[in-house]
Amino acid sequence: MSQSLRIVHCFRSPVGGIFRHVRDLTDAQVAAGHKVGIVCDSSTGGAYEERLFQALEPKLELGVWRTPMQRHVGPGDLAAAWRTYRIIKGLQPDILHGHSAKGGVYSRVFGSLLRVSRFRVARLYSPHGGSLHYDASTMTGRAVFLLERAVERFSDHILFVSRYERDTYGRKIGGPSVPSSIVYNGVTPAEFVPVAPTDDATDFLYIGMMRDLKGPDLFIEALAMAETDLGRPLTATMVGAGDDRDRYKALAARLGLAERVAFHDPMPAREAFALARTVVVPSRAEAMPYIVLEALAAGRPMIASSVGGIPEIFESAPGALVAPDARAIADKMVLAMNDPLAWAASMPSAEEVRARFSIATMARDIDTVYRSVIAGR
Repeated sequence: MSQSLRIVHCFRSPVGGIFRHVRDLTDAQVAAGHKVGIVCDSSTGGAYEERLFQALEPKLELGVWRTPMQRHVGPGDLAAAWRTYRIIKGLQPDILHGHSAKGGVYSRVFGSLLRVSRFRVARLYSPHGGSLHYDASTMTGRAVFLLERAVERFSDHILFVSRYERDTYGRKIGGPSVPSSIVYNGVTPAEFVPVAPTDDATDFLYIGMMRDLKGPDLFIEALAMAETDLGRPLTATMVGAGDDRDRYKALAARLGLAERVAFHDPMPAREAFALARTVVVPSRAEAMPYIVLEALAAGRPMIASSVGGIPEIFESAPGALVAPDARAIADKMVLAMNDPLAWAASMPSAEEVRARFSIATMARDIDTVYRSVIAGR
């Protein structure tokens, strides 16, 4: 057996795909005999995430440490940063793996401070979209990209989750001056068990964060357009939480959909898949979303935005892809409703997804990177 490592994952927001990625990775690392811990924000997430933490914490020898973290790096962040640094220093990691923008800054800056204190810690960074979603033409975007470039020198390795993410990093920040790799997200063997819709399933499902970046407004607007095109009512289920949820409820009401769009709090994806016949991922931006992989593994037909790394998943079946535009999404909804069997048959097969996007492959490739960084210190 390889040498056991002390691995700490640092990230801000314990929700959505990043949290899913970290949970999967820590499970695999614990199974491989490593000592693992998590450091993240204490003010983000709800009852669903709290249940996930309760299931996760007993497995982690280095524990779960939650402390307030502000979204943006700035003078007001100093107190939070100091608390986080002291937690990480006490865990004495061999590997400090930061996820998304805030986790990436913390892992590299704090890892470098630990090196000054003679700790031999490897500093890794996974963007997961994060700061790459900013617009390079804005002042905020330019400031974020300058910060990314500045802290890049403190990175030992950057792990991208898709070719798109790597290419976007190169376009907005510059080609990495440190070693980097692409490691796709993966799903578990249990997730390849098909999920059948319930007898009272709605026509379409949105599942994800309730924020414009993920396109719930496009989903609702497209549903209204598709109703008009088909000349009959359609139904939908929306699962997720976020500050803008009430605004989306108001949009559904304004478009006359209040009685046919059901809103639910976050729940396991496989439970949500059973609530509708077709999954819609209308995101305006993504890196490599788990929800797409999970839905395909479960055998659910879907409509997905052609953004981020999503086209890399649909390389053999691009017909399901659509621009993040309400009119374009509505057109795909109409196709799915008019011939659901043909639409389902046009998806990538579960076997193809299994071959390219497994947790075993993801964990193995990341462990190889960890070992190479440690060997080169």
